[in-house]
Amino acid sequence: MVTTIVVGGFFGDEGKGKIVAHIAYTDHPSIIARGGVGPNAGHTVIKDGVKHGVRMIPSGFIYDNARLLIGAGVLVDPVVLEREVALLNAGNRLGVDYRCSIIEAKHIEEDKGTERLAKKIGTTGTGCGPANKERVMRSALQAKDVPALKSYLTDVAKECNDAIDRGESIIIEGSQGFGISLYYGTYPFVTSKDTSASQLAADVGVGPTKIDEVVVVFKAFPTRVGEGPFPTEMTREDAQKRGIAEFGTVTGRARRIGYWDPEMARYSAMINGATQAAITGLDRIDPACKGVTDWDRLPDKVKDFIRQAEKDVGVPFTLLSTGPSLDEIIDLRKR
Repeated sequence: MVTTIVVGGFFGDEGKGKIVAHIAYTDHPSIIARGGVGPNAGHTVIKDGVKHGVRMIPSGFIYDNARLLIGAGVLVDPVVLEREVALLNAGNRLGVDYRCSIIEAKHIEEDKGTERLAKKIGTTGTGCGPANKERVMRSALQAKDVPALKSYLTDVAKECNDAIDRGESIIIEGSQGFGISLYYGTYPFVTSKDTSASQLAADVGVGPTKIDEVVVVFKAFPTRVGEGPFPTEMTREDAQKRGIAEFGTVTGRARRIGYWDPEMARYSAMINGATQAAITGLDRIDPACKGVTDWDRLPDKVKDFIRQAEKDVGVPFTLLSTGPSLDEIIDLRKR
């Protein structure tokens, strides 16, 4: 039984949702707890050809046997949360920490105002920055003060630690990516808090000595939404030649596409304390690997890419995604 953190290694949109779902189906956690910023990041999971997108509820919802928790460090938008509860019929499994700060209409209005950060750095306009600002000033509304959330309120830290003490597996899933961490990202083109594995553990109230595995998720071709430095960014023409076109889950904006960045990957793995790595988008290295579930069947071009990536990062790449669907993956963890 292990406690696993799943965190984004580049600028977000790495495919963490799929990796969380796969680990859930194989490791059978009793709890999947969400850390991160708030509803400014969307996670997409595809199962049986159906695409599921969530912004508040943990993307591990797809695994029916886990309790779904939102940690104290996460900002909660009650409107978005209730929409997802109704859509996914997940209310009976959901717990929201009573200490979560709330995104109110005024925060969204401020975020979308005339001085909106989107004009400067490309924020999503979901109210997270203003809500976190109010939290820091000690004047934020908390989940315990919102009647609509009463049935979900819990102590997430206690639930997680009790499960660990009972010898159960739990997953802590992050949002966004390392490159937009408030502390370690491309400041000022960042989100409103840290996004590293250490922060995710703190978000759900689990101490560092209780973390067994940190899975950093990378993308074969990293992407970025919004403004900010992107050293390996390719031209739109090059992206089109490779057949790569992506759009943000929350904003719908076109994602900028880049080449593999060994320097950033290595630094990200270091700060996150990676014990292993996952990689998505391998079918864009070579379309012939689409849907492959056996290492031996991978084209040499893809195998060489992974071997080099392991040298770049310094940890084994154990989860290899060969397509967007949940079953399009090679799991080398048990090798």
